[in-house]
Amino acid sequence: MINQIEGKITNIKYKPLLCSPIPEYNISNLENAMSNSASFVLRVNDKNRIAVSWWVSAKRTRSYPYSRVYNTLNFSGKRITIIPIFKDEGLDGDRDFLQFDTIALMSLLNVHVIIAYYATAIKSKNYVNKITSQRFDNGFISQKINELISNQQSDALHWNMEELTNISEVGRHAIDSYINISRKLNVKMSNFERAEERIYEISRAVSIFFHFQETMLKGHN
Repeated sequence: MINQIEGKITNIKYKPLLCSPIPEYNISNLENAMSNSASFVLRVNDKNRIAVSWWVSAKRTRSYPYSRVYNTLNFSGKRITIIPIFKDEGLDGDRDFLQFDTIALMSLLNVHVIIAYYATAIKSKNYVNKITSQRFDNGFISQKINELISNQQSDALHWNMEELTNISEVGRHAIDSYINISRKLNVKMSNFERAEERIYEISRAVSIFFHFQETMLKGHN
């Protein structure tokens, strides 16, 4: 027998302490910001500033991503975190995938998520089929940031769920990008069929989440 516990989180209050100071960059220097700072304030225009963090991998136990997000929590404006949909280091490396509950946690913290993908890399000097120093498609990220700024009324939950509904498109960009990296660097990557399966699993989790929401709303009406 499986016990099922249902509940509704109505409000989360917290006061971040011991946040490390983070530098500020102009959006025109986004590439420099991403190369030098794990968390930073981004000046989008004269009226809008946002706090940004980014994850090296989609896996929560690598590169201490929570500390990067935490350092943005005392910022009074919008906070975003950039997470790769998946990270493939090649046949001789690791591969990590985004999980639905990661997005759910960021939503609870009122952190907007940009689901991104890696566009460039260099070949490892120590392994035949491994890549390193992966970099995001900053043009794509800039576009998403401007979209977020334009959508002033969107809270983190609604934004993040919308991002997840478009996850198949981002996943396709990621796979195409890794195919290009593989050809350019002559490195064998992992099986992309598994990546497609995981992307489908996340899409299915989103559908289940929306169905659950609808069921709960009908139950209270």
